[in-house]
Amino acid sequence: MKKIILKLRFGLLVAAFFFINLSQAQHTGDVYVDDKGVMKWGDDQSEVHGFGVNYTVPFAHAYRSARKKGLDVKEQIDRDVYHFSRLGFDLYRIHVWDTEISDEKGNLIENEHLDAFDYLLKKLKERGIHYVLTPIAYWGNGWPEPDEETPGFSHAFGKDKSLTNPDAIAAQENYLTQFMNHRNPYTGLAYKNDPGLIAVEISNEPHHRGTPEEVQTFIEKMVSAVKASGSKKPVFYNVSHSIHLADTYFTSGIDGGTFQWYPTGLGFGKELKGNLLPNVNEYRIPFEDVIKKNHAAKLVYEFDAADVNKSYMYPAAARSFRQAGIQIATHFAYDPTFLAYANTEYNTHYMNLNYVPHKALALSIASEIFHELPMYTKLGAYPENLEFGNFRIQYKGDVATYDSNEKFIYTNTTDQSPKSLKKLESLAGHGSSPVVEYQGKGAYFLDKLKKGVWRLEVMPDPVIVQNPFGQNSLDKTVAVISWKRNRIQLNLPDLPGNFEVEALNDGNDFQATAENGQFLVSPGVYILKKAGAKFKPEDFEESHPFKINEFVAQEETVDQTYVVHQPVIEIDEHTSLKINATVVSDKEIEKVEAWLQNGNEYEALQLQASNTYDYSAAVSEKMLKNGFLTYRLIVTTTDGKETFPGAVESAPDAWDFHSVETYQTRTVKPEADVSLFSAATDSRDVVRAWNPNNQVVPIDSETSEFQVKLEKLFSEDVENKNGEPVYDYSFRYNFSEKTENRKLEAKDTLTLEARSLSGKTEKLQVALVMKNGAAFGKVISLQPEISEIKIALTELQPVKTVTLPRPYPGFLPYYFQHAYDGAFELKDAESVQFSIGPGIEKPNLQQPHSVGIRTLKLE
Repeated sequence: MKKIILKLRFGLLVAAFFFINLSQAQHTGDVYVDDKGVMKWGDDQSEVHGFGVNYTVPFAHAYRSARKKGLDVKEQIDRDVYHFSRLGFDLYRIHVWDTEISDEKGNLIENEHLDAFDYLLKKLKERGIHYVLTPIAYWGNGWPEPDEETPGFSHAFGKDKSLTNPDAIAAQENYLTQFMNHRNPYTGLAYKNDPGLIAVEISNEPHHRGTPEEVQTFIEKMVSAVKASGSKKPVFYNVSHSIHLADTYFTSGIDGGTFQWYPTGLGFGKELKGNLLPNVNEYRIPFEDVIKKNHAAKLVYEFDAADVNKSYMYPAAARSFRQAGIQIATHFAYDPTFLAYANTEYNTHYMNLNYVPHKALALSIASEIFHELPMYTKLGAYPENLEFGNFRIQYKGDVATYDSNEKFIYTNTTDQSPKSLKKLESLAGHGSSPVVEYQGKGAYFLDKLKKGVWRLEVMPDPVIVQNPFGQNSLDKTVAVISWKRNRIQLNLPDLPGNFEVEALNDGNDFQATAENGQFLVSPGVYILKKAGAKFKPEDFEESHPFKINEFVAQEETVDQTYVVHQPVIEIDEHTSLKINATVVSDKEIEKVEAWLQNGNEYEALQLQASNTYDYSAAVSEKMLKNGFLTYRLIVTTTDGKETFPGAVESAPDAWDFHSVETYQTRTVKPEADVSLFSAATDSRDVVRAWNPNNQVVPIDSETSEFQVKLEKLFSEDVENKNGEPVYDYSFRYNFSEKTENRKLEAKDTLTLEARSLSGKTEKLQVALVMKNGAAFGKVISLQPEISEIKIALTELQPVKTVTLPRPYPGFLPYYFQHAYDGAFELKDAESVQFSIGPGIEKPNLQQPHSVGIRTLKLE
């Protein structure tokens, strides 16, 4: 009891120091934009830097879901904001759902949504996190559910009419003034007077279709409405839509423009494959001269590498933003922890410290980039721009690192050592490094409190069990959280050998002595002390972004046995094959086996655990003869046996086992052709711009054809009417999973089975794209009759690489400019790019074109 009381007093003492410190750390006075278009802090005239996230719990689907689950919305806010601070965020942005907090005339309604929002702003302020607010969203409040009947003007008028209808415009003017005058009861400050609010973005993604004069009048009214409150906050406007109006935007009284970036598009429905670093090589703003002429600032209100469950994209995007002169940015959108198991809010995005720790730590590194890399720094083109300053980005292994002597962050297992272990003050990681060897799957944080005393914070282990980017539901689990103990070993000079370990978080009474730096650790917070080191409550430095015993994590959610396994598609016979599986269960796992068959050969293997979750076993050579290797995984727990795929509560040797599901790997002879694309099996994974005439059609019982029919190659972009025409339609398929286990050295010819569908000769460029983004291809002629066209690999020449998926906003470059000038390397090829446009005579570019592709193989 005495120990518990001391811990409680200790926590309260530190909490007081903690919150006083962070509130004092915030800048005071309004931000302003200087005559060079740079946002400056009003109190010391230093340059504004900021990085963070969008987060929606006070509104719409997130709010409704919390209430459906019987959760305290404010408690959920507390939990997530703590994670924001752990990740080093100092900025927050949201488009406020005005439709939930206004009436048709624009009067502000003080209801449960505004109350929760005010509470969120207070909690952000306590953590030293500033905010950019977008008072008008123009959205309904439904997504991904149907919209509700809401009282606001956006619901009454919709986006289009809100930009032109006089009554809608008057409502927005009224609302903006009232919004800025609103006094937050939790801070005692009106938004207009809150130093935490650094800028106001009028509205979220207005799509103007009017004349320049009409648009200028509208924006001037909105700016005046904000200033009518007495606010001196910089006013920003979205300028990345209808960019032919750029001159109008920046002569309408705004202080800066807002931008977004979805470099991998949106809504692919599954994870995109391959190296996507070319997609974030550069953020080129075509009207940069207009911005500079008007001395305007720039911020990014939303960005994400959608449908990508990798970490390397975020630091690369941050780098490109800084090179473009952008001062602050916020990722869209951080999943509330209570919803992240299902990823229902925005299924094309997925971001949460507990559920995707590697991606969350990548945002932490991106924050460091925004605070360290000077604006407009020149770093060259990909791949030259992957190492800069204290930062390193690697596609292979999906690793991003930050090493500043005092701080070391890594997103996945790395062999990189910190520059100086003696100077190291904090570390955040996922996986292992030369400093921390860890067998768990969650993130961890190490913070030096004094010499020989460190604070260790360990998050629980996430396991993604289904595609998180698909059709999701609150009744569908895409990821689970496990609280198992994992082995950890620390290699810190001032924690030698057998140091003391003591838990600090509530409900955790663990105490131990490490053996040669190793011990078993559960999720929680621990003090690590060198033998003989003294540590008292007053030793804790309140400058840290946490209370000494503060710990927030998603509770255990594993409710059954899950097996995550992806079979190898194809492999050369008599080579090596290892079966790898991740297994997590709510029961104790006793054994994991694989039962295999290839023709008349059978084998049973026991998979060995390399850690708490990951199992593997090598398949014997006799099973890897030419044929179909089929197998099942059998998990034995204290509750019995289950067979996968299918999660059948039985084993294949049971008399009543009736499942026909199996995993399968094609085992082929080395000289066999390598399939790079088959319309029958691969069409759903083709990355392409949407076109209603694209379709897959069956030709016969075994053959299908991927058909592309275009009315013309270029259509005017209503968001970029002055954009230079690009006469090209390209689509791409990543075949790396088909080739990674095949020997390609003897292959020298591409064979394409395709035809023209237009009744005339059609030109089609076929290119192989390497992992570094360089493409090598050839233009061929297709006839109306189906035929096999052979292309020797020696005929492939450098061609333009199209940025696919197409990024948003659409003004970003169509072609990827890389720095590679070497030769084509088949071993590095990972995708095929088909292009309609190259080789077509100019008079025919805007004529209809159509092709049908059946297969592409390597011989």
